[in-house]
Amino acid sequence: MATRLENGGAGGYAAWRDAGEDTDPGLEASGADTAFHMYSSGTTGDPKGVLLSHDNVFGPLPVSSARWQVDEGSVNMVAMPLFHVGGGGWAMVGMFHGCTSVIVREVDPAALIRLIGEHRISHAFLVPVLLHFMQLVPGAASGDYSSLKLVVYGASPISESVLAGAVRLLGCGFAQAYGLTETTGAIVTLPPEDHDLQGPHVHRLRAAGVPHEGVELKIVAPDTGAALPAGEPGEIWTRSRHNMVGYWRDPVATAATITADGWLRTGDVGYFDADGYLYIHDRVKDMIISGGENIYPAEVENVLAKHPSVGDVAVIGIPSEVWGESPFAVVVPARGAEVDVGALLAFARQHLAKYKVPVGVDLRATLPRTPTGKLLKRELRAPYWQGRSREVG
Repeated sequence: MATRLENGGAGGYAAWRDAGEDTDPGLEASGADTAFHMYSSGTTGDPKGVLLSHDNVFGPLPVSSARWQVDEGSVNMVAMPLFHVGGGGWAMVGMFHGCTSVIVREVDPAALIRLIGEHRISHAFLVPVLLHFMQLVPGAASGDYSSLKLVVYGASPISESVLAGAVRLLGCGFAQAYGLTETTGAIVTLPPEDHDLQGPHVHRLRAAGVPHEGVELKIVAPDTGAALPAGEPGEIWTRSRHNMVGYWRDPVATAATITADGWLRTGDVGYFDADGYLYIHDRVKDMIISGGENIYPAEVENVLAKHPSVGDVAVIGIPSEVWGESPFAVVVPARGAEVDVGALLAFARQHLAKYKVPVGVDLRATLPRTPTGKLLKRELRAPYWQGRSREVG
């Protein structure tokens, strides 16, 4: 296995490897022992220490070859932080199969385009915000993507317009991965065959995909835990050998997340269609309840993102004396564009029910995000809810 370290410092990987002692430390571990102590993203609260066992981490690796089409001849790009389950997990896939991995320390969209051609990258895991900004790089269409076989994306929501643009730009297979730190990464995949922009199942581009072998999923009513039928949204629960051991030094949070019979509450809202495909609506804590109606911000964000003046967008709930809370949009203008708020809201009214249309728009230069591109909506909500009883997740 060869590993190339971009900006890796003096000597690079070979020097780091050769400096180690050539002795077996003699440590023994069982499958149930903790292998990784990672932290959740903290998008809805403080990050929690997630304990993942050897069985959690190494159990799924043997089947990753078929799922991601990785083998010892692949050239694998790791363009996510290794402290994130997506970055660390994707690096483990490369190591398990003995292929070359290109680890990118400083992630820059223009540099990624260059590295894909220079290193003949065949496989990559990229977060949606990177796929978005790669499309904005001047001359991106003339990049050399001929070596790419598969781009796996995930770790945060992606709009239909960004996904379609990425498929057209890179011209390779795409697969979506859905999972959590608490599930040791991906437990659901939307395979390449469901990324046909002109095919009969183009609607599946909005789906997260289908569960991996050995993964149980069910949709439940968050208040009662009762299982819900196909087409009805509720909280996603999962049970499999991928579920974490628990939260570090937090038995209360562990018990609140994992049921006595092994189901893990993801905190995500979604539903199954008639064909067994999982669709993600939003985080439970991000759902807006306006006048008794449930509004899922991701639906509103997808509509607004299709407007040509919108570069990035987040929809949050703000206080309303009449409705309890109302949807509100925070928008970053597209490069070189000016946002006409009235025209944008008129566009929203053409595509959304009246109660889902934002009551206002705030224009900003950037949106707060985690290092992996997840929106920090709690930071956007906090000023509006300060001093009120509603918990700002």
